[in-house]
Amino acid sequence: MGKTPAGQTRERIYRFMREQLQGGVAPTVREVQEHFGFRAVQTAREHLERLVEEGRLDKSAGRARSYRLPGVAPMTMVPVLGRVPAGPVDLAVEELEGYVPIEGRTDADELFALRIHGESMRDLGILDGDLAIVRKQSTARNGDVVVALVGDEATVKTFMRHKRRIVLQPANDAFQPIVPDPNELLLLGVVVEIRRSL
Repeated sequence: MGKTPAGQTRERIYRFMREQLQGGVAPTVREVQEHFGFRAVQTAREHLERLVEEGRLDKSAGRARSYRLPGVAPMTMVPVLGRVPAGPVDLAVEELEGYVPIEGRTDADELFALRIHGESMRDLGILDGDLAIVRKQSTARNGDVVVALVGDEATVKTFMRHKRRIVLQPANDAFQPIVPDPNELLLLGVVVEIRRSL
């Protein structure tokens, strides 16, 4: 990159950051470095820190994608998993499809997203192709929509406990409830939000 006055470069960085953040993407310092062709990541960091000092950007401590527009709730990039593998969600790296931005949730570090396949939850408004935002947890209350692993198959259903028996209830009469063997059931999380692209 040729020599440009620092103020002009900083203005270009601000415009880039504003455009990316408004589009739901929080660039890392390294991505800013690469976009503007800086030789050192420190150059990008110094420009971003000056924008914070000027009050044009805010920064959340301890996050890789920490910059945001002032007055906008902190944003976290949550992993989108194509399908949940037979194992802990944290080990699902090879199934990673990308990331989705989540704003203003204090539990964002405990979230993952999962693409819905099928029509079994249609009557609750959860449709094929929707993106379910899921909070990782191994317990659920009656009526919670959960992501559960039954054997080696993942499913999204309504959790119901009847005495000592657990029933995973679909929201579509064309599908039968699942009554899993307790030894075959692993709750991966509770659905907290559904997103749909038109």
